[in-house]
Amino acid sequence: MKAKILIVDDEQSIREFLEIMLKKEGYEVSCAEDGQKAIDLLKKKSFDMVISDMQMPNVTGMELLDHVNSNYPELTFMIITAFGTTESAVEAMKKGAYDYITKPFKIDEVRLNIQNALKSKHLEVENRSLKKELQKEHSFQNLIGNSEPIHRIYEMIRRVSQSPTNVLVLGESGTGKEMVAKAIHYNGPLKEKPFITVNCGAIPESLMESEMFGHKKGSFTGAVSDKAGLFEVADTGSLFLDEVGELPLTIQVKLLRAIQERVIRRVGSTEDQKVDVRIIAATNRNLEDMVAKGEFREDLYYRLNVILIKVPALRERRDDVPLLAKHFLDKYNDRLTKTINGISDEAMDILRKYDYPGNVRELENIIERTVALEGGASILPESLPPFVMTPSGRKMASSNEIEITDDGVDLEKVIGQIEKELIIKAIHKANGVKKKAAKLLGITFRSMRYRVDKYGLNGPGDEDLDSDD
Repeated sequence: MKAKILIVDDEQSIREFLEIMLKKEGYEVSCAEDGQKAIDLLKKKSFDMVISDMQMPNVTGMELLDHVNSNYPELTFMIITAFGTTESAVEAMKKGAYDYITKPFKIDEVRLNIQNALKSKHLEVENRSLKKELQKEHSFQNLIGNSEPIHRIYEMIRRVSQSPTNVLVLGESGTGKEMVAKAIHYNGPLKEKPFITVNCGAIPESLMESEMFGHKKGSFTGAVSDKAGLFEVADTGSLFLDEVGELPLTIQVKLLRAIQERVIRRVGSTEDQKVDVRIIAATNRNLEDMVAKGEFREDLYYRLNVILIKVPALRERRDDVPLLAKHFLDKYNDRLTKTINGISDEAMDILRKYDYPGNVRELENIIERTVALEGGASILPESLPPFVMTPSGRKMASSNEIEITDDGVDLEKVIGQIEKELIIKAIHKANGVKKKAAKLLGITFRSMRYRVDKYGLNGPGDEDLDSDD
């Protein structure tokens, strides 16, 4: 769309010159001979930019700028001033004007100034819109549920988000711990500040200190330049330590110092740097047991556990299954360009009774798979994966429980579902560490990586499958 520009000047020759020039550039142009007429025009029509002289009868350019700032803050304002008399223009810029152009005009300079001003405003509006979308994405509406347990989580987030206190989020894999962390950050005063995530179980111990605290050039082989660590990147904002229970003891000592003293030291440096970071940590492990076994520092545990939020497993809030299932149905209808109307009562009853060892993440995976394969108008019981159909949701189907109809049975499909269920159980047993899950199943890391991709079980912690080391 053409940018709409309002020219305000009491000299007709100036108005006509700018109008002709800007129309040739493709802009939609309106003119006013003084500030009052400009105010009247602004009431009737929307504009992207005002270009105004300073000295005019009735309402001056400075008074017009004040009016625009108060009533049309999205408008870009540019000043016209005479050569050698830029003091008033500088004062106007202090009050919010974008820039000024001087008389006599240099056409190329005027053209470039206007292009830059409109581009800058467009980027500013776009950035503001993206921030709003980001805040919306991680606000309460993404933590879906209407059960008593999830309402308690909502209330805790509302209270905790308003202070910079450290928070520990506990819950099984797939319950939405990262969503809780983001909701805490984006619903509080730090929402405009950085939110940085680090998966503590995915970074090799040899690189962990450098990733967390940064390094100086030449401090080790491969350190070809200075690098800021995640604490520096998150300064003034929030640092989310996902799977904090996986941190090696050597790093726990340095993390404790960073939290207690609010200082860090880059690898290879002799100087401390101050940082102001709110820590939100999460784990699916029992940190108290780890403390008792000497696997996690007690002093660090209490530094992290200032406020504790326990995210319930999905089987503990079954009343939320219909809401979540409908949400995921809408999501994958849109993403996969499907038009599935809904989920039948019988299918929903089966979904409610399933135990979900993979929690909300597993429910999403089930709905995505079902939507992708469903050819009918709604999701029926037979549309669901076989392993969901068992009474407990965990009992693995035996050959005696699988009916072979006259139409036959899809052996590959049945075996695939059983294999997927075993992989999910192994990942759950291994607390989300997929290398450990591979060992439990007696398969190689490469084979585990293939199956994780095949069944769409990717998620936090997959970085541990990036190599066979």
